[in-house]
Amino acid sequence: MGKHKQAWYVINGITLYRIIAAPVLLILLFTGYLHIFKWLLAVSFFTDLIDGFLARKFKVTSIMGSRLDSIGDDLTVMVGIVGLFVLKFDFIKQQQVVFYILLGLFLIQVSYAFYRYGKMTSFHTWLAKTAALLQGVFLILVFFTAEPVMILFYTATGITMLELIEEIILVYLLPTWQANVRGIYEVLKKKN
Repeated sequence: MGKHKQAWYVINGITLYRIIAAPVLLILLFTGYLHIFKWLLAVSFFTDLIDGFLARKFKVTSIMGSRLDSIGDDLTVMVGIVGLFVLKFDFIKQQQVVFYILLGLFLIQVSYAFYRYGKMTSFHTWLAKTAALLQGVFLILVFFTAEPVMILFYTATGITMLELIEEIILVYLLPTWQANVRGIYEVLKKKN
């Protein structure tokens, strides 16, 4: 088997880990294995950082890999948010307006993508990468510290809101589904 094919299997295996880990993490969370939950959640976020980088480095990017990565990203963040509801519910209540805004933007973005393309987006914009990094750092730290780091929370949620708005605009601008779009600037530059 060639190195290219081996890299493809390893990188997609890393992405599949996040998808498979999501239900396992939920089981750990709801059965009280919180120490294992928080460490495996950290591993999931770490693998999110490395799989895309490795795919580009070894030139094994693919539409399937991009879709799997998006699914793995969404599941990992979802598990982190479920963990917040279970372990830090008072924090959720205090910040409920922020969470409602995020949920509303996410639902608009997903609904619009399904309406327009028949499936979720997989743009992986620079804002999406930044938002994912900040979300991951916040969601890891929130389970390892007594109190949430509020500046990090507001930074992560602010960038996430901008990222969701950007994706809504990209769905409007792009008549057909595309993967790995860097951002609005790139799309507008290509149109001109």
